[in-house]
Amino acid sequence: MNTQDVASEFTTLCRSGKFEEAGRKFWSDDVLSVEPMEGDMHSLKGRKAVEGKGKWFTDHHQVHSVKVEGPFVNGDEFTLRFEMEVTPEGKERTTMKEIALYRVKNGKVAEEKFYFNA
Repeated sequence: MNTQDVASEFTTLCRSGKFEEAGRKFWSDDVLSVEPMEGDMHSLKGRKAVEGKGKWFTDHHQVHSVKVEGPFVNGDEFTLRFEMEVTPEGKERTTMKEIALYRVKNGKVAEEKFYFNA
């Protein structure tokens, strides 16, 4: 699959709320995930670690709605814009907005970087 193919199918799965399925299908075994925060989840390497981050998110957030814009493709990269209504565990409902940059190598997502609204 080329980058456009990966981006299109990955986006379709995300729009359907199938984030785990998108990851299972498209993350490379040594995927790198980078978050704009300090701590244990700032930079994770490998499918198992990134799957664990996703599980942590779903275990600690009630997701009410998700909007996905994109994909926007350039060479071996694509971006998506996410807007999520969530209630973090022990906190008030909020809107999260983020941009995700994905780098594709050999038909798989080799790297993902997230950019949050400040």
